[in-house]
Amino acid sequence: MGKIIALFNQKGGVGKTTTGVNLSASLTRMGRRVLLVDTDPQGHSTSGMGVDKNGASPNVYDVLLNGVAPKLAIKNTRYGDVLPANKGLFGAGVALTGVERREFRLKDALEPLREDYDYIFIDCPALLELLTVNALTAADALLIPVQCEYLALEGLSDLMATVRMMKAQLNPGLEIEGILLTMYDGRTNLSPQVAAEVRRYFKDKVFKTVIPRNVRLSEAPSHKKPVTAYDFGSRGAKAYLDLAEELDKRRSRK
Repeated sequence: MGKIIALFNQKGGVGKTTTGVNLSASLTRMGRRVLLVDTDPQGHSTSGMGVDKNGASPNVYDVLLNGVAPKLAIKNTRYGDVLPANKGLFGAGVALTGVERREFRLKDALEPLREDYDYIFIDCPALLELLTVNALTAADALLIPVQCEYLALEGLSDLMATVRMMKAQLNPGLEIEGILLTMYDGRTNLSPQVAAEVRRYFKDKVFKTVIPRNVRLSEAPSHKKPVTAYDFGSRGAKAYLDLAEELDKRRSRK
């Protein structure tokens, strides 16, 4: 049965979308069945997987609010399947307010898909609003990217408070799958210091794999493909392939 993992951090720009796209593509390359659910109105995960976000209809908005079956909205790509989003999702938070089971709409939609996939990833918006609440309610676990900079540490206490609130009110089974250190630059003193502090706090929840700062990772989205397809030999591609193996091994041991 597929595991639903939300890519979550209340701080923007930490690598949620980059991780969603490249981890999905890497696991697909390993032969795993993967679905990436885009719940961010910017639609960057959608376009990063090679799907035209502007022409993606039906999409996750239609699934959440118009009763469209998820299987009808899923787009198949060589990098994995995508439940797409675009700017039309900007109004979804408000539209969901008056809907029955408003916090569980995504969970209800994804539950029937578990048998079809090994992994279902949800790319969350940074803001904690109804779309994000839906993602956290639907998820079995969280994968939390943490940028290797000082300000990232300041937000961790707020993040953990959100996780505790979700467990208490809506999703008691929610776990932390792992903390992923991103944008690591070993040439500086700061990155190793932040990494050490995160490992001290979260211990074995932190992935051994570290995602480096890498030009190819930054360039790949403009070509509408994962870094493994853009430059397979790059450090960024190797890091995400290593992360996919580490995540898959972790799961097999549980």
